[in-house]
Amino acid sequence: MASKKQIFLPIGVLVIAGGLFVALSAMKKPPQQKQQETVAPLVEVTPVRLTDVTMKVNSYGEVMAQEQTELVAQVSGQVVSISEHFVKGGFVKEGDVLVRIDPNDYEAALIEAQAGLAQAQSALEIEQAQAHVAKTEWQRIKDNANAVIPSELYLRKPQLAEKLAKFKAAQAQVKRANRNLERTYIKAPYDALVTAKKVSLGSVVNPGNMLGQIDAISIAKVRLPVANHDLQYLVDGGIGADVALTSEVAGKVRTWHGKIVRNEGVVDKRSRMTYLVAYVDSPYEQSEPLRFGAYTNASITGKHVTNAAIVPSYLIRDDRIALIDDEIKLTFSSLEVIREQDGMSYVTHGLDDGQQIITSALDYPTQGMQLRLDDEPAQTPMTQLALKED
Repeated sequence: MASKKQIFLPIGVLVIAGGLFVALSAMKKPPQQKQQETVAPLVEVTPVRLTDVTMKVNSYGEVMAQEQTELVAQVSGQVVSISEHFVKGGFVKEGDVLVRIDPNDYEAALIEAQAGLAQAQSALEIEQAQAHVAKTEWQRIKDNANAVIPSELYLRKPQLAEKLAKFKAAQAQVKRANRNLERTYIKAPYDALVTAKKVSLGSVVNPGNMLGQIDAISIAKVRLPVANHDLQYLVDGGIGADVALTSEVAGKVRTWHGKIVRNEGVVDKRSRMTYLVAYVDSPYEQSEPLRFGAYTNASITGKHVTNAAIVPSYLIRDDRIALIDDEIKLTFSSLEVIREQDGMSYVTHGLDDGQQIITSALDYPTQGMQLRLDDEPAQTPMTQLALKED
C-alpha cells in the first residue's frame, strides 16, 4: 500500500498550483482603450490651367512644283546652240533661249511665203482695178432702156473673189512660216529650274522629240493628306489656313510657311484621306531653299478655342476625371472632351482654373474618400473601443 506521503504530496502540489492561478487571475488588469489608426491614400496632384488653344492638324507631303513643263521640239532640224544654263539643276529666266534649231530652211520658207504674198497682193490690186473699170462701164451704159442686168462674170466678181482667196492663202503661208521660224527658238515660258536635259549640240530633232523638262520656281506645292475626322478641327475645311512645313536640311530642322489654297475635292480610294494643297511662294528665294522633292511634315493651323484645359488622356475614364477638393477628399468631374491628340485631351467644360487633378493611381477610388498629400501626416486617428474583456 502507498504511504500517506505518496498520497498527499501530489494533492498538495495541485492545491498550491490552484492557489497561485487564482491569485494571478485576481491580479489581472482589464484591457486598456487603444486608438485604431487608418491610413489615407497618398496622392499626387497637378493644378488645372485654363488657356486659349489653337488646334493643329498634322500631316506630311512631298514638295512639288506648281507647274511642270516638258520641252518638246515642234519643228525638225539640227540643234545649233544650247544655253549654258540649260543643264540639270540650272536656273533659267522667262524668255531665255534654251535650245536653237538650225533656222536656215525656215528663214528661206519665210522669204518664199513673203514673195508669194507680194504676188497675190499685186494680182488682187489689178483685179480690183479691172472690176472697178467694169462697174464704171456698166454705170455709163445702164441709162439705155434696152440695157439688161449684167452678169457676175461681166462685173468680174468671181475673178475678184479668186484673187482675194489667193491673197488670204498667201497671208496664211507667211504666218505659218513665221511661226515655224519662231519655233526654232526653244524658250523658257517662266522662271524655272531645269530638272531634265535630253538633247545635245548637233543632235537632229523631229517634231515631238523631248528636249528637257523644267519646273516653275514661283510657287511650291505640297499635297497634304488629312483624315476625315480631323477636318472638324479646321476652319472652312482648312481653306486659307496657315501651314508650317518642317524638314531636315544638312542635319538641322528648317521651317517654311505657306497657306492652304484648295481642297482637291475627292477622297483618295486607297488611303480614304482628303488632300489639301498648300502653296509656298518663291521656295528657292528663301533663306534656306525649299527644294522640290523634299519630304516635309506639316502643321495646319485650325480652330481657336478659349478657356480650355489640356490634360493627359490616361487620367480620363468614361469622360470623368478624379479631383481633390478643399477637404482633401476625392471627387469626380464630368468633362466635355473636344479632341484627343498625342496622348493629350482638350477639355472645354468640367474643369475650373486652379482645381487639383489627381495624377497618381488609386486602387479603389470612391466619391468622398479621404486622401492625403505629401505635406500631410501619414495617419488620421479615430478613437474606438478596441477590445473587450475576456
